[in-house]
Amino acid sequence: MAIRERLSGNEAMAVAMRQINPDVVAAFPITPSTEIPQYFSQFVANGEVDTEFVAVESEHSAMSACIGAAAAGGRAMTATSANGLALMWEMLYIAASSRLPITMACVNRALSGPINIHNDHSDSMGARDSGWIQLYSENNQEAYDNFIQALRIGEHDDIMLPVMVCQDGFITSHAVENIELLEDDKVKSFIGEYEPDHYMLNSKEPIGVGPLDLPAYYFEHKRQQAEAMKNSKKIILEVAREFEKLTGRKYDLFEEYKLNDAEIALVIINSTAGTAKTVVDKLRANGVKAGLLKIRVFRPFPAEEIANALKHIKALAVMDKAESFSAVGGPLFAEIKSTLYGTADGIKIVNYIYGLGGRDVKADDIETVYSQLSDISKTGNIGETYRYIGVRQ
Repeated sequence: MAIRERLSGNEAMAVAMRQINPDVVAAFPITPSTEIPQYFSQFVANGEVDTEFVAVESEHSAMSACIGAAAAGGRAMTATSANGLALMWEMLYIAASSRLPITMACVNRALSGPINIHNDHSDSMGARDSGWIQLYSENNQEAYDNFIQALRIGEHDDIMLPVMVCQDGFITSHAVENIELLEDDKVKSFIGEYEPDHYMLNSKEPIGVGPLDLPAYYFEHKRQQAEAMKNSKKIILEVAREFEKLTGRKYDLFEEYKLNDAEIALVIINSTAGTAKTVVDKLRANGVKAGLLKIRVFRPFPAEEIANALKHIKALAVMDKAESFSAVGGPLFAEIKSTLYGTADGIKIVNYIYGLGGRDVKADDIETVYSQLSDISKTGNIGETYRYIGVRQ
């Protein structure tokens, strides 16, 4: 029977880590993810886990320690945000290219500068091409559920890639919500024991991890990584189906909210989806055929499935909580527009940059977006494609 609790998103992730009982957790404090290793260190001190907790001198060292632990054959985890993730940059690529299924709790925060400790997605979006699977979470329950599923995904024999589980800093990381936890034994049964085929402490098979990879082999190894990322889409869905049988909670590559008969829609990530759903309900009550597609899996990007889900939409807004400085739109917009090209060219599509540095996004802002989409749908005139919402001009 599920355990009903009231936890913040950070507490929920720390509890998931305790239930998993990894071999190594290495972390360095950075707001707003600091609470995760802080809570977990209490579990270590209390003897509730037998994890080796490594308090390092930087986030670069945290990922380095996780790489060493995973290469040796252990389950390794960490948590970070913003500049901490940026300091790991070099090691993110090494973890992925070494095919080490490290699990990271990424508590999204604006990437300096100027210095800002509040939420946007510039940190994880900046790492989108590092080779990590990326899962995003609307609320505390999803953060907890995604973190548990991440183990099964990354450690699958056909995948062996690190997984980043993202949630919005302060908005969900520090806000306390009702949550349903699994019993410890069910979590352990679901994730199983980690038994890698190849690891450095296996005396029967001496191997090297992260060696010099010259032109004769490097390209092939990158192709293998790319194939593993493509394969992970199928495994993500398989794990989600097993998780649904266990909990009754259904997960997919993305969530379609009142999208089937929608004429106008948003594509959005993380906690703002909750605000947008409220607006969709209000518009529906007034006879407006509004819908929403919430991204759960950003890497691998489920292009074919998204195109199929959106092909009937007349006007679409892609909401980016990150600025890519491409001068043509944000990172999510680039992916969605590329996805729809050649498959759903009739959709009128615009991009909105919003919420940078923790700027509040209100229901009124979302209503404004839907109102502009209605105008586009009626007139066929897109106007400016690359827009901002909630910023002083």
